[in-house]
Amino acid sequence: MSDAQKVADRRSAEPPGANSVDRFFRITARGSTFAREIRGGFATFFTMAYILVLNPIILGNAEDKYGHTLNGAELVTATALVAAVMTVIMGVGGNLPLALAAGLGLNAVVAFQIAPLMSWPDAMGLVVLEGLLICVLVVTGLREAVMHAIPQPLKQAISVGIGLFIAFIGFVDAGFVSRIPDIANTTVPVQLGATGSLSGWPILVFCLGVLLTIALLARKVRGAILISILAMTVVAIVINSVADIKSWGLTTPKVPDDIVAAPEFGLIGDFSLFGSFGETTVITVVLLIFTLLLSDFFDTMGTVVGITAEAGLLDDEGKVPNLGRVLLIDGAAAVAGGASSASSATSYIESAAGVGEGARTGFANLITGGLFAVALFLTPLLTIVPMQAAAPALVAVGFLMMTQVKNIDWDKYEIAIPAFLTIAVMPFTYSITNGIGAGFLAFVLIKTVLGKAKEVHWLLWGTSALFLVYFAIDPIEQLFGVK
Repeated sequence: MSDAQKVADRRSAEPPGANSVDRFFRITARGSTFAREIRGGFATFFTMAYILVLNPIILGNAEDKYGHTLNGAELVTATALVAAVMTVIMGVGGNLPLALAAGLGLNAVVAFQIAPLMSWPDAMGLVVLEGLLICVLVVTGLREAVMHAIPQPLKQAISVGIGLFIAFIGFVDAGFVSRIPDIANTTVPVQLGATGSLSGWPILVFCLGVLLTIALLARKVRGAILISILAMTVVAIVINSVADIKSWGLTTPKVPDDIVAAPEFGLIGDFSLFGSFGETTVITVVLLIFTLLLSDFFDTMGTVVGITAEAGLLDDEGKVPNLGRVLLIDGAAAVAGGASSASSATSYIESAAGVGEGARTGFANLITGGLFAVALFLTPLLTIVPMQAAAPALVAVGFLMMTQVKNIDWDKYEIAIPAFLTIAVMPFTYSITNGIGAGFLAFVLIKTVLGKAKEVHWLLWGTSALFLVYFAIDPIEQLFGVK
């Protein structure tokens, strides 16, 4: 069947009564409704709004080579602006419920590895270069080809791994589990709560939120995730008004004195595209770009596959709809993030919260992006949702994404072992890229020892070689004097 015929078939499947917005986003055609898309947009925003606080903290507390720091208020504006614009563009151009904002992990690399070697404008220029390279890989078709080369079982494993990862993020961010400071290396790495047990009002809010969310999901209540977030936020505000608790974390459930805050655009456009080459060696710049690019490349790949799989949008061959446009917009987000001094922006796995709420199209992004735009002026008001109220949504979404594990053939070891490593390494190392790399390397190795090396797509060989470099990046950087 030709592409034109496929398009005609899809159009014929759209109900005749659908309005222009419905037809553009294919809301009814994908089995969704405007109400579900709106709820999904709100749910995604509330689960990722923490970035408005966390990104300025990470970037604002770091100094560049010359001892300069970035202004916190300007970072909030840059973070919100990039998230708003790129999320809307993804919704309109990619038509997927996939929100974007400054990438965690990537911002830490910029703050603590790149900035100490050069000025802030030079560091952000490096991010812009990385984003431009991503766009080149998309335009040449290489990035899309890599995604198509991944076997379907590994795509399912990526989705399951992201589910466990996002659930673990929820448990950690809520304080339900915490890292154990252990100089002697004599205990397990994490424990229940801060002291080995559950205590404190914030933890109670989280536990109640989990119970409420799973109860609503079990009863198939529409809006279960969003209802839980809003209800627990109200509970947290009431508790905090009585007890004035200091242990909520980044955001405190307290109605602010000043609701409106004027945005400050001082950092927008403050970057130097090639300034980094005058600050350090060429090999250092190349390795830094490689570190950013590989992490951005595969984090996005895993997120896109995981979100679309959970939304039921993959076709029979496991391909993502509008993939080329989606990847190009994601690359452009990295450019926009660097050009705005917000660090590289990327697709967010928290978008799964919106999918869990029923979002299936880019219309949900208009809501999420609109809320980030509102945050430019109402940041104090929109950051009163504590992580303990939003984290239950991540746990619930982890469960929903975990259900895809049944589609993996666990009796076929050449698939099962790479799938297991993909699933396990993501949450255990707190990295989507690490999980994908472990799965790729295991898949290539097992196929080779079984005499089936010819079955491995050449792009998987190439990306596996890159992952070998990625996993050995520290000794390589030490060899070339980067560290």
